[in-house]
Amino acid sequence: MSIRTLVADYQSQTHRVAILRLLSEYSADPAIGGIGLPFSVRQRVVDELARRENAVSLLAMEEITGAPPQAVGLINAFETFSTFAAMPVLNLHDVMVTRSHRGRGIGRRLIEAATDLARQRGCCKLTLEVYRGNQAAANLYRRCDFQDPPGNRDLGETIFLAKSLKT
Repeated sequence: MSIRTLVADYQSQTHRVAILRLLSEYSADPAIGGIGLPFSVRQRVVDELARRENAVSLLAMEEITGAPPQAVGLINAFETFSTFAAMPVLNLHDVMVTRSHRGRGIGRRLIEAATDLARQRGCCKLTLEVYRGNQAAANLYRRCDFQDPPGNRDLGETIFLAKSLKT
């Protein structure tokens, strides 16, 4: 068995199916309080990713001799922009490894691939958010050199907030 990482091709039916399968699994993961993807989202999410020039998906493919490759990990990322550095930033929005393959270094491999991609794109940093209670993921990110942003520690830790817009 070997693991290969690659940038997904949103036009490839194999990659589209893999992204949807892995994202559906991730969205239902209790570690993130997941409830799964609604049917309407499953129907359009890969098309919506493909429409966005700033979107990129990375797949971790398990390759076993005599069998077709199987996608076992996914990162969906979006290029944004740092006004403080006047350079692009790659935000890792979804980072997941299928439950049966966790603990094998696949998450690290995906993050290394995302890091290489960010360097190729001239990004000044990678960003992500993680639930405080998801210690397995937080520990992985720290081992991959993610840390609280520098700043005035008297202000406290960085927090992530969201405002839901009803559609």
